[in-house]
Amino acid sequence: MQTLNRLHTVALMLCAIFMVTMFTSCIDEDEQPNTPTGNFEALWRIIDQHYCFFDYKQQQYGLDWQEVYVKYKERVSDRMTDRQLFEVMTDMLSELRDGHVNLGASYDYGRYWAWKEDYPSDYSDSLERIYLRTDYKIASGMKYRVLDDNIGYVRYESFADAIGEGNLDEVLSYFLLCRGLIIDIRSNGGGELTNAERLASRFVDEKTLVGYMQHKTGTGHNDFSELKTQYLEPSSRLRWRKPVCVLVNRGVFSAANEFASMMHALPNVTLVGYRTGGGSGMPMSNSLPNGWMVRYSACPMYDSQKRQTEFGIEPDISLHLDDADTRRGVDTIIETARNVIKGK
Repeated sequence: MQTLNRLHTVALMLCAIFMVTMFTSCIDEDEQPNTPTGNFEALWRIIDQHYCFFDYKQQQYGLDWQEVYVKYKERVSDRMTDRQLFEVMTDMLSELRDGHVNLGASYDYGRYWAWKEDYPSDYSDSLERIYLRTDYKIASGMKYRVLDDNIGYVRYESFADAIGEGNLDEVLSYFLLCRGLIIDIRSNGGGELTNAERLASRFVDEKTLVGYMQHKTGTGHNDFSELKTQYLEPSSRLRWRKPVCVLVNRGVFSAANEFASMMHALPNVTLVGYRTGGGSGMPMSNSLPNGWMVRYSACPMYDSQKRQTEFGIEPDISLHLDDADTRRGVDTIIETARNVIKGK
């Protein structure tokens, strides 16, 4: 775990150093004025020089960032209002189809959320209440109980909610006699990657390759370092060796997507649900001449097979919530996971 955390820390530091250096030199050479046109040019150039998925997205859906520039430049005028400019620039950033790309002003937050909004939610808080009941346990960000068939169930809604080693010891001890474990991260939009790593380290008994990372080394679209391996090291505390199912849907994003990717590399883990939302680029931020902040994916991360997970991870068992089941108070995805564990 310490190795993985150090790797992420070093990679982020390298990303930050390269981003700051490149951005500073760009401003020195051609600083843009605080006008609608100047802010548009600054935004396009920041993304052009620092964004990390141009080639991948050109392959996936034909993204051409130069064509995007021409298309949106026609909509920009120094006579337009701030709100009109914000709309145009948010529309331009949406061409990247990236939930980590945002434009922040004092009155709005430009975003691309079609990665989850265009899909079934495959999660119901009403069904969650049926399964958790009212006497469930709470350990920091985790809700948990033993289901009727002696299968442990953990609901972890956000990796922004910290979990400590003591929390995990108590939860796993509570499930010690269970036949298997379900970890439900559906609609978990991410948070702190260290929380995801801390949890995942409880499911390995040896140092395990779980992915790769790169960082930008220049302003060109293809200026990247070599792939750097990411290993998950086993926790020195209580670990789980029985079957595990991780429940996913399109709302699984960023650090939660990375958790799904790490767990997918482990032999005793089955991913159940629908393809995750993705978000595999570690984000960085810069400011525009008018003070607006732009966030963008800067450091690409890959799974253990060197595959991109920016557009999500396909589970081992892919399915949606069934409407008829839902009306009966049954969560199709949880029940499928229970059957998987019973069959192990």
